[in-house]
Amino acid sequence: MSTLWHGRFEGGPADELLAFTVSLPFDQRLASDDLAGSRAHVRGLARAGILSVDEAERVLEALDRVEHELHDGTFAFVPSDEDIHTAVERRVTELAGAAGAKLHTGRSRNDQVATDLRLFARRELLGVARRVLALQDVLLARADEAGDVYLPGYTHLQRAQPVLLAHHLLAHGWALGRDLDRLLATRTRLDVSPLGAGALAGSSLALDPEGVAHDLGFPTAFANSLDAVSDRDFVAEALFDLALLGVHLSRLGEEVVLWSTEEFGFLRLDDAYATGSSMLPQKKNPDIAELARGKSGRLIGNLTGVLATLKGLPLAYNRDLQEDKEPFFDSLDQANRALVALAGLIATSTFVVEAMQAAADSPTVAATDLAEHLVAAGMPFRDAHAVVGGLVRTALEQGTPLADLVVAHPELGSAARELLGPGVAVTRRTTPGGGGPVPFAAQRARFVAQLEIDRARVAEG
Repeated sequence: MSTLWHGRFEGGPADELLAFTVSLPFDQRLASDDLAGSRAHVRGLARAGILSVDEAERVLEALDRVEHELHDGTFAFVPSDEDIHTAVERRVTELAGAAGAKLHTGRSRNDQVATDLRLFARRELLGVARRVLALQDVLLARADEAGDVYLPGYTHLQRAQPVLLAHHLLAHGWALGRDLDRLLATRTRLDVSPLGAGALAGSSLALDPEGVAHDLGFPTAFANSLDAVSDRDFVAEALFDLALLGVHLSRLGEEVVLWSTEEFGFLRLDDAYATGSSMLPQKKNPDIAELARGKSGRLIGNLTGVLATLKGLPLAYNRDLQEDKEPFFDSLDQANRALVALAGLIATSTFVVEAMQAAADSPTVAATDLAEHLVAAGMPFRDAHAVVGGLVRTALEQGTPLADLVVAHPELGSAARELLGPGVAVTRRTTPGGGGPVPFAAQRARFVAQLEIDRARVAEG
C-alpha cells in the first residue's frame, strides 16, 4: 500500500495504525474546501513558474473531475485514503499523471487541513447565523401577534411582576442577537489563510501566500508559519459560540417545557411539533424543547473536549489536532437542527392567553406597585417594603383578600386598591427597557433596527 510518506519507510503501515488514525469517515465533509484550496494552490504554483501552464490546466481539469465524481457518488475510495486530502491527491495523480504528482509541491497536509477547516468554518458559521436570524424573526412575529397579552415574570421560578408576553419573547431574541454577533466576530478572526506555511516553516520555493489567500477570499495570509499550522483558536471560539447558543436555546426549551405543562397551562404545542407516549394515550410531549435542553450539555462537552486537547500541545502541528473536527462538525449539526426545530415549534404553538393573564392578575404580583405607591407618597422604600410584605403575609395566613387589607390600611386605601386590578400592574412598567406597553414600543423599534443591521452583516458574508 502506497502512502504519502512511503519513501522513508521500508514496509507498509499496520492495519491497526490505519484503523486508529483514519479520519476519512468524517473529514469527507471538507471535500469542497479541499478542492478549493487545491485549485488556489495550483494557480499559485503556476504564477510562480513551478507548474507550467499546461500542467496547471491538467491538474485543474483533474480537480474538476474529482469534484464531479464526489458529487455524483462515483468517486472510488481505496484503503490507503486515510483522509480526504490523500484521497483527492491520489485521484488527481491518477488522472493527471506526472502533473498531478506536483499538486502537493510546497504544501503540507498541515497547512492544507488548516486552510480547509477555515474555509469550512467561514461558510458554516454564516449558515448558523442565518438560522439564528430566522428564529429571531419568529420571536418577533409572535411578539407582534401577542399585542398587549401579559403574563407573570418570574424570579427563582416564583411569580414576581407582570410583563408583556412580547417583552418576554424578545428577551430571548436579544440573547440570540448576542449569539449572532459572536458567530460573526469569530468568523472575522478566522478569516486568515494558512496556505503556504507548509509543514511548519514555509518553503524554499517561490510561493505567494498573499496571492493564494486573496484567491480563496481571505483578506490576508498568516504572519507566522508555526502559528498558522497549529492555531485552532477559531475552532475553540466557534465551539464556545455554539455552546452558549445552545445554552440560550436550552433556556427557551425549558420555558416551553414548563409552559406546556397542565400546571402552567400557558402554551399548547402543535401536533406536528410534539410527540406522544408509547404507553400513556393522553400525553403530548415537548420533545423538541427537551432535546434543545439536553443537547446543550453535548455542545458544552464538545467545547471542553477540544480545549483539553489543545492545552498540552507544543508547537507546531501534532496529530492530536485531528480531534478538532468531529466535535466541531457535531456542534454545528446539533445547533442547526435545534434552531430549525425550535423555530417551527415557536411559530406553531398556541399561547393560552387566559391562563397567562389570570396568573399575572394575582394580587400579590402587584406588591411592588403597592410599595412604590407608598414611596411616591414619601415613605422610604425599605419601610414601604416592610408594610406591603406584612400585608401579603397577613393575607396568606388569614385568607383575607389582599385588596381588603389595602383598603383598610391608613397609608394605602381605595386608591391603592386600584393597582391590584386586572392588567393594571403591567401598564405601570414604564422605565426604558421595561416590560410594559410604553417602553416595549421603543424596544421593538430598536430590536427591528438591530435585526436589519445583522441581516445586512450576514448577507455581506
